[in-house]
Amino acid sequence: MVCLGNICRSPLADGILRKKVTTAALDVEVDSAGTASHHVGAAPDLRMQSTGRSFGYPINNLRARQFEEADFDHFDRIYVMDESNLTNVLQVARNDLDRSKVKLILNESHPGQNLEVPDPYYGGEQGFIDVFNLLDEATDIIINQLTHN
Repeated sequence: MVCLGNICRSPLADGILRKKVTTAALDVEVDSAGTASHHVGAAPDLRMQSTGRSFGYPINNLRARQFEEADFDHFDRIYVMDESNLTNVLQVARNDLDRSKVKLILNESHPGQNLEVPDPYYGGEQGFIDVFNLLDEATDIIINQLTHN
């Protein structure tokens, strides 16, 4: 799960999918990162922590890190939150195999529409709830794919 700073969207996506993977007893590693380095080591935004907690997905234990080339070797799927992060991640890709792993997460729930998860950072509380709803739906589909492969 990748967004810009790894303090809002991607840690929430990480927390949601991580809990769903555990509930489904899947042997899947879930992680998140940011394409920028300005929040490395920071906990998720307090508003996103509150949103996650209110829906039963605590993310306060996560810490921001920067996406790196080695993530292509470690992960089979790399979900990005928006076009900007898609571009940034693809710039790190070394080859077609790396590029084939990268997807906009909302293409899982809205195939081929290239929708973006909006960044709620500068908005109000509803923006965080909207992000939760988008990511909850997309991660349900990912879990369905993982359990039926």
